[in-house]
Amino acid sequence: MDPQSVVNALNQSLASLAAKPVGLHEPCFQGKEWEYVKECLDTGWVSTVGKFVDRFEDELKNITGVEHAIAVVNGTAALHVSLILAGVEREDEVMLPALSFVAPANAIAYCGAVPHFIDSEEKTLGVDPARLETYLSEIAEVRSGHCFNKQTGRLIRAVVAVHTFGHPVDMDLLKEVCDRFHLILIEDAAESLGSYYKGKHTGHWGQSASVSFNGNKIVTTGGGGAVLIRDAELAKKARHITTTARRPHGWNFYHDQVGYNYRLPNINAALGCAQLEQLPEFLKWKRSLAMAYQECFANVSAVRFFEEPEFAKSNYWLNVLLLAEADMNQLNALIEATRDEGILTRPAWTLLCRLPMFQNCPRMNLDQAENLELRIVNIPSSAGLGREACASNV
Repeated sequence: MDPQSVVNALNQSLASLAAKPVGLHEPCFQGKEWEYVKECLDTGWVSTVGKFVDRFEDELKNITGVEHAIAVVNGTAALHVSLILAGVEREDEVMLPALSFVAPANAIAYCGAVPHFIDSEEKTLGVDPARLETYLSEIAEVRSGHCFNKQTGRLIRAVVAVHTFGHPVDMDLLKEVCDRFHLILIEDAAESLGSYYKGKHTGHWGQSASVSFNGNKIVTTGGGGAVLIRDAELAKKARHITTTARRPHGWNFYHDQVGYNYRLPNINAALGCAQLEQLPEFLKWKRSLAMAYQECFANVSAVRFFEEPEFAKSNYWLNVLLLAEADMNQLNALIEATRDEGILTRPAWTLLCRLPMFQNCPRMNLDQAENLELRIVNIPSSAGLGREACASNV
């Protein structure tokens, strides 16, 4: 592979869009961010209570269509809460893709549970439901309504589906597999705000879903996350345990279980409210950028621009180039060449099963994840780049 052909296509895509260096994914602040944050500072409502927290949660419900939203301090906390709601206990196994950011594996470890790594598919970059079903048919058995790993003897409690880089997993097929094996489905929607599966926003298939608002996400609160839940009782429990499990009272401090100080501060929610007001524009700009990339890479044989699955409308959070061949040397050469040009790119994550704290965890055959790990390159994806692309096409 000649890295220069890819560099040339990137330069063509970005030539009229931005000066270099070009970041991977930078926040875009052009709305009422300062106005709302200043109101928090002026009024003193900067902590975990305030009107912007309620407003932020209401806006998330309106955008996603999920009945309940509980704002928390980050996406990992949201995943931790989702696992607690699913009843994950010490020595349970929780299945998740090996091709993922470390957050879901860490959250599983917080529960004292065991990550069980499963493979991904090239169509979505997420969990492969068909291969998972085959694997579970070989290693699992259902007894008294619970799924057990015949090899380890442990209960397999849940499956975490990661919507990788904003592209939805095939949720209907995955839900069927989970139902067949009595597994609770949890959606890691950290990267998929604004993404739709068969016309419905992500977050509607799992018992709960987690969203992230880190500084590099499509909408940011600086740090922050949310748990999306359809069931009212589960939502009530989530709100309770994320507020230190304190029983409401005017002055007494009585906590009825182990809780977590996970609630999102009002000042962060204020920033998020201003960001959510701009989400439709962000999504439009990011799709415009993705289409520009698609056109510029159409004739570059060394790589393929990854496009949303046919059943999805993705937010294209981080745009992806797929190398034609799985080759670490080619991958590193390409990333080095683009960075030398002032274009920030990065590979996918190191497979979680190779991290020292997880290398002894159970896993299925991961040949597709191993292949994708050596082929994925993330390229600049900021909404602001897409805004300039839209302007140049007017």
